Order: sequence, then C-alpha cells, then structure tokens
Amino acid sequence: MSHDPGGENRDTRRRVVVIGAGFAGLQVARGLRNASVETTIIDRQNHHLFQPLLYQVATAGLAAPEISEPIRRALRRVKNARVIYGEVTRVDPATKTVWMGDEPVPYDTLVVATGVTHSYFGNDEWAQYAPGLKTLADAQEIRSRILRAFEVAERAESEEARAPWLRFVVVGGGPTGVELAGAIAELARRVLPCDYRAFDTRTAEILLLEAGDGVLNSYVDELSESARRQLENLGVTVKTGARVTAIDDDGVAIDGAGRIEAKTVIWAAGVQASPILASLGAPQDHAGRVEVTDHLHVPGDEDIFVVGDAAALERNGAMVPGIAPAAIQMGQFVASVI
Repeated sequence: MSHDPGGENRDTRRRVVVIGAGFAGLQVARGLRNASVETTIIDRQNHHLFQPLLYQVATAGLAAPEISEPIRRALRRVKNARVIYGEVTRVDPATKTVWMGDEPVPYDTLVVATGVTHSYFGNDEWAQYAPGLKTLADAQEIRSRILRAFEVAERAESEEARAPWLRFVVVGGGPTGVELAGAIAELARRVLPCDYRAFDTRTAEILLLEAGDGVLNSYVDELSESARRQLENLGVTVKTGARVTAIDDDGVAIDGAGRIEAKTVIWAAGVQASPILASLGAPQDHAGRVEVTDHLHVPGDEDIFVVGDAAALERNGAMVPGIAPAAIQMGQFVASVI
C-alpha cells in the first residue's frame, strides 16, 4: 500500500522554521519544546556562538571552543526540533517557502534570526586591511594580527621601525569597539610585559576612533561617559568626531585630521543585515534590518517574525540595541506568541 502524503498519516503539527541559531533563534526553539509544533532550525554554521565573548578570543583571552557549542548539542533536549546545516538564499512569503539554493523548506510560521555582518559603508576594499569581528574565523584572524604585531616589534631594529607595529587602531565606538580596545590595552599592559625582551609592551598605543560625539552612543549619557573614562584609565586614547576616510596596509586617514600610521587596524564601525531580509518585502532601515511591529511581525504578515539583530524595533524613543539580552527576550516573546 502506498503512503498518501496528504492523507491521515501526515503530521499536522504547525511547521515553524527558524533561520539562524544565535541567541534569538535558540530561544525560539527552546521555548517551543512543549508545543505541538515541528521546529526546523537552519544555519550556515554548525555551532552556536557566544558572541559577547568573541573579543576575548580575538585578544587571546579565551580559546574558540570555550565560546561555541554545536547547535545539535544545544538543542538535544528539544525533541520537536531538527537542525539543517545549510544557507538560506531567499524567502518566498507568497508560497510560504524558504529556499536553500534549489531546495525548498515549507513553513507555516517563519522566524528570521539571521543577525548582522560588517558594513564598510561602501568601502569593501577596506576589509582586507581592517577585519571585523562577527565569527570565530574573524576572531582568530584578529588574534593572529595582534600577536604578530608584537612579534615583529620584538625583532625591529629601531624605535622608528617598531612604532607602527605597536600602534593598534580600533574603528568604531560601539560595544564591540569598546570591548576590543579595552582588551588590547589589558593585553599590552598586564598580560605581555614579562614575555618580551627587546621592548616594553606597555608602550603600545591603542586608539579608538569614533565618528560620533561619544562611545556607546546607543546607551544613556552616564554609561557612555563611564565607558570613556574606563578606557582612558586603561591607557586607550579615545578620539571622537574622527571619521575614517581611507584604510590601507600602513594605517588610516581621518577626515580633516591627517593620518595615523598603524599596522593593526580593526573594524567595529558598522553593521549590515543579511540580504535575504530584502526578499521578505518588508520596510527596512539604513542597515537593512526589518522594521517590525510591536509583536515582532513583518508588517502585514503575521506568519513571519524577525528577531534579534535583524529586527529594527523602537522602545522608549530609542532603538533596541543589538545585544544578547535583547535577542534572548525577543526569542522568548516570539515563542510565547507562537
């Protein structure tokens, strides 16, 4: 007897597809563990990443396995969830289908939790000189560059030759930039001084460049000022109103303020949402994030939610920041709505 896929044996549970296994995506799946749904998690990585500690990997404070966990392990107790390792290329809301290349994944409810990546504001050629920090591969690349700078400085034949290798520039005064600048300062001043003989690592210069008028601009003024004071106490030079106009292998140029010679430049200045969000047909902000409703729906389509960094949501007159606690809360909320 042949099986009729449309007959009585078909699983009639609601099909919930979650794109992305970051903080928000995992919270949705976990929040639905006791619901009568079939949850499918799709991610192009096979691991969940604890992004708030990426800067620690980038500055040699932690090893990569300490901040990552296989997605399947993270969800092994969620019996109604399956994991697909693959990359979503587009969404078709009209047919309620997620596409991974030519492979369709149908859904009844879709949760998009794709996060964001780096944005160089149209200057993508800067990426080779100033890596950003969003993945483990990024963190390992930045760590390699930082440690190599100290090694080259050890072998330099003069102070003049050593200086650009001991100058570290972080572009962007948001949470990632602040964390990185502070961690590099601690590495140079507290961790490495006893490890090098030809020079004093405490003489390293760490500069944080921010185009706006303060660091952590999405936070209240008191926290912004506190962060700046703490960075300066660590020995970081904070330059606000510093808009970078060029980056190359030897340093950065700042609008109206000349050039900084530095062999290590790290980008933390801008983010861009996943291009698949455009296929939702929803309004997007300047960074490509979807401008969601108060219930985190795509406007006009209550079967699609957008959560985490991919969502543009205003609360109390300010945009909800792209940080882990906000993503976790969004994921929990959407699970409760479903």
